[in-house]
Amino acid sequence: MPKFKIYKLHFTSPVHLGDTREDYGISLKTISSDTLYAALTSCLAKIGKQIPNNGDLGFTISSLFPFYQQDKESKAVYFLPKPLKSELPNLKDVENAKAIKKVQWIDIDDFSDFLNGKANIGDKSELIKGDYFVSKAHLIVGKDDKGKDVAFDNKFIDTKVSPRVTVSRTGQEDAIPFYMDRVYFKDHSGLFFLVEGDTKLLDIAIDILQYEGVGTDRNVGNGFFEYNKLSKSEIEINYPDDSEYVISLSMYIPENKQQLDGMLAGENVAYDFIRRGGWITTPPHISFRKNAIYAFTPGSIFSAEANQPFIQGKIHDLKPELDFDSRIEHPIWRNGKSIFIPIKL
Repeated sequence: MPKFKIYKLHFTSPVHLGDTREDYGISLKTISSDTLYAALTSCLAKIGKQIPNNGDLGFTISSLFPFYQQDKESKAVYFLPKPLKSELPNLKDVENAKAIKKVQWIDIDDFSDFLNGKANIGDKSELIKGDYFVSKAHLIVGKDDKGKDVAFDNKFIDTKVSPRVTVSRTGQEDAIPFYMDRVYFKDHSGLFFLVEGDTKLLDIAIDILQYEGVGTDRNVGNGFFEYNKLSKSEIEINYPDDSEYVISLSMYIPENKQQLDGMLAGENVAYDFIRRGGWITTPPHISFRKNAIYAFTPGSIFSAEANQPFIQGKIHDLKPELDFDSRIEHPIWRNGKSIFIPIKL
């Protein structure tokens, strides 16, 4: 059974992850592959590491997905995104339809069955726990201090909205109140990602990033995580030997129109996409926006004959064209290379 390298991030503080609306009152619960890749690239640049001219650091990562872990010694329960193209279940109980539709994440122990076309959420609705489809083996995740079984808690990633105020720097204007939504991770839970390629630069960058933090408002203590060599491990995913379709595990930007046309050709293709851009974070250009590009989201299904995982996509420069006085001297890379895994539909 093939193995994939994974990196686990255990957050030691709450984190705010902005969405496309840039609304402080709403936070995402996961981090996209291109966002993390940009943060890692920035960390390497800060310590003077030479960034390749094409922005490729020698590895490709998936987006970050949730895992539950009771403590450092217990076994983690990993989740991967539900494929966007799923067979409609034959429901005996129509009331289960909403619960099935709500599922976003599938326990990795059952994910292989979905890849091989041997599983259906509707057939095991008793394993649905909120946004999660949990393997029967993981419904009990450990023991408490009294030796009693601890049931899987689908609120291991939760959010809390807190009031904040913006204070005038000059003191001439009134303080402006606003609300911030922050994400909290229960016990030793966190986010993980898969990696393909040479991890030498990744190890250097992530060791710095854990102290730099991710997300918004890091200067007030948001977005810090623990990472060490014990956070690196491997997981197994049993995918089909051959398939006409693949599922993406990263943000995907096609290399060209011909590549995209081929991947959209199948009748079972299913995808979602999102606009990628945002503000430049390098002084003195923080008041300028990057160029924007659209990327396909993880869980999207594309047409491609495959008998093993593969990497496809491009790294795009989002540097805007500014006047001479404001010109940016370095590229602003947005990584659209994705890990694809074969799936039978």
